[in-house]
Parts: sequence; structure tokens; C-alpha cells
Amino acid sequence: MPKLKTKRAAAKRFTKTKGGIKCRSANRSHHFTAVKSKKRKRHLRAGTMVSKSDRRGVERLLPYA
Repeated sequence: MPKLKTKRAAAKRFTKTKGGIKCRSANRSHHFTAVKSKKRKRHLRAGTMVSKSDRRGVERLLPYA
């Protein structure tokens, strides 16, 4: 059986950990001055875990993670 290729875009966005798959929060790219509150920016700083419903699809993109 041939080797499986890892989707490089997914490898840059997700990290496999003991508890699941870690990803960054969405909406982090711009509008950090007047649009978003301090509390919202602070909470966006933390990473999140991929939900159970999306985990299977992400694991297919990262076969050797």
C-alpha cells in the first residue's frame, strides 16, 4: 500500500495533542483597533480544540499526526 500524503495546509493549522486536535480561534486576522473589545481579543488569543463532529475529517487530512 502506498504512503499517504499529508495535506500541508492542514498541517500548518492543526496540532495533534493527547486530548485531541488543537486549532486556533477564528476571526483573528484584522480589526483589532476599534471594532473588537479587549475581552474579545483576549479570548481569541487562546487556542481551542476541534469539535467531535469535525475531528474525523481533520484526522484524514493528517494521516501520520
